[in-house]
Amino acid sequence: QVQLVESGGGLVQPGGSLRLSCAPSAPRGIGSFETMGWYRQAPGNQRDLVAEITLNGDTNYPSSLMGRFTISRDVTWNTVSLQMSSLKPEDTGVYYCNAVDRWGGQRYWGQGTQVTVSS
Repeated sequence: QVQLVESGGGLVQPGGSLRLSCAPSAPRGIGSFETMGWYRQAPGNQRDLVAEITLNGDTNYPSSLMGRFTISRDVTWNTVSLQMSSLKPEDTGVYYCNAVDRWGGQRYWGQGTQVTVSS
């Protein structure tokens, strides 16, 4: 069973920055996933895509988040990171790491990390 370990959530003031990281448990490397990404879910809302990155490094963001959020892959550290800047209160939510298996297509989820943007 694949585990996705997330880190980096917390409380930040509006306008601030935060970096989230996600690492698959050994022995899986990020190269074994076709796509990895981040979703977020605010209370009472559905889980929505925040950013995703493919094995080839292609990225995808909702238009509303482009320019503020950046997703990246680090093969050396076996992590996928989400750099968030100019954060707004509406960015508050639980952020989930997601990975799609490269060969079987299975989708895996992390346990989620809370991000709260508040003064």
